[in-house]
Amino acid sequence: MRRTAIVSAATALVVVGAITLSAGSSPAAAGEMASRPLGRYQHLVVIYEENHSFDNLYGLWGKVGNQKVNGLPQASAGTTQVDQSGNPVACLVQNDANLVTTTTQVKWLDGTSHPGLQSPSCSSTTSRGATFDSHFSSSSPFSINDYITPGDKTCAPPTAFAANGVEKGDPQGLPGGCTRDMVHRFYQEQYQLDSGKQDRYSTGSDSAGLTQGYYDTTQLPVYQYLHGSGAPNYVVADNFFQAAFGGSFLNHQFLIAGQAPQWDTAQKPVPAGKNSVLDAAGFPNKTYPLYQPDPAVAYNDGVLTQACGQATTVAGFACGNYAVNTMQPSWQPSAGGANVLPGINDVDPAKPYYETNIGDELSAKNVSWNWYAGGWDAANAGHPDPLFQYHHQPFNYFQNYAPGMPGRQHLKDEKDFLAAAGAGTLPAVSFVKPAGEENEHPGYASTDNGESHLVDLLKAILDGPDGKDTLVVVTYDEFGGSWDHVAPPGQGTNGAEGPSDQYGPGTRIPALIIGGGFERSGVDHQAHDTTSILATIERSYGLAPLSGRDAQVTDLRHALLVGGDRPGN
Repeated sequence: MRRTAIVSAATALVVVGAITLSAGSSPAAAGEMASRPLGRYQHLVVIYEENHSFDNLYGLWGKVGNQKVNGLPQASAGTTQVDQSGNPVACLVQNDANLVTTTTQVKWLDGTSHPGLQSPSCSSTTSRGATFDSHFSSSSPFSINDYITPGDKTCAPPTAFAANGVEKGDPQGLPGGCTRDMVHRFYQEQYQLDSGKQDRYSTGSDSAGLTQGYYDTTQLPVYQYLHGSGAPNYVVADNFFQAAFGGSFLNHQFLIAGQAPQWDTAQKPVPAGKNSVLDAAGFPNKTYPLYQPDPAVAYNDGVLTQACGQATTVAGFACGNYAVNTMQPSWQPSAGGANVLPGINDVDPAKPYYETNIGDELSAKNVSWNWYAGGWDAANAGHPDPLFQYHHQPFNYFQNYAPGMPGRQHLKDEKDFLAAAGAGTLPAVSFVKPAGEENEHPGYASTDNGESHLVDLLKAILDGPDGKDTLVVVTYDEFGGSWDHVAPPGQGTNGAEGPSDQYGPGTRIPALIIGGGFERSGVDHQAHDTTSILATIERSYGLAPLSGRDAQVTDLRHALLVGGDRPGN
């Protein structure tokens, strides 16, 4: 798979006010940090990867120094998945090409059928009445590496699509150890969370049992890099959640604007079929292997929230014309089609949807910034890479960033970021979005290949002239459909502390904070979500909050203290 070539130019805690400090820190340090969460750092780089929950990727991180990372050894909630009636799932159906039994026929990319590779351990029927054999005789978490390794040729070519993944042995498979994709949509995730019980990921998924898979963290390229000779110090944030329920489109919008876009009915009425229709459990889909639908419900897994004030409206779930599942920009680059979101207008303050994003606020304060995306120049020129993801370009939905508009100058290619890192000319704020082949998204990208690219990016930043003055945040847009055992804020009585609303936060996701001047490595247990990145930028540069979420959420200043940094160092 394509890789972009990159050339690099255990302490006690006490609480002071709202900030947790390492022992020996002074209240004065807390006050200075409160005024500027970035501390002494002159550059913030946010690397935004794709589609993994914390337990799925970092669940075996173990200890950092003498601090335990809250991972799979601490897991309890959801380690046994349940069906719609709340009964334990004892025989877990799989449909990934490399996890099915010998009784299942797998389609290769050439259309021929082949038997699955695993031996059955149990037999059962789904709630839909279908019989199946399974190698997995419980719904406990399992190691993906036991069945699919980074060297396995289980990745599809960029121009091919394999709904259930590519079986080992398929002559068209590429190396990288890819799995199939998993559903990651707005209402489905809320069902999967089950009010913080974390036990319906499999029942609410199109991939069923794959939701319980996890990777060997210690074999990940970024783990090995951070534990190698000369590695930088780092902080694992093990209480960091995706801002919004569901998928990439919505969470990219929360990353830059802190809220969901609303369909602009002044430009175009909402067409029929766009609003979701839910059953009594808040579920919008009737086709998944383990979900038995209600025949009386006219299910619709729409791109917009359910309509408000209708006989079909289900109380307790977001309603209105809010875009929560994947939509496309009004202008190029865009895949177009039936789900184009009317352009978000930033001119008329009377419009009933948000108009301002973090880029607008930074520009108004003359703070330098850019969004860097792998493959942007080619896509902008009209010949995108086959795996270029249009809905991963959130600024392109706003009118101020349309072709010919002033904001367009801030949308750049990843190669421009590498050049800036090498030359020591990084802007104050950089968002970096790797290309599809390198973003770790299950189904079309390899976790191993993507992590290798991530390591290259980290080396380019930290070894460059701006390295000592740069704070790097590595996180993921959302969970990708994978289970995690920690209940998000707002989910159940034991949900992690933090602000919440009808849009999230959702499942816990991996997050690393790496400071060029960190004196030590550690774990930050404070609750954060994606909008913590917004809050950090806003509070560092005196910008107004963009929504209620980023106004309330905890910013990232504590991670600097965990890393041993102090303002003015």
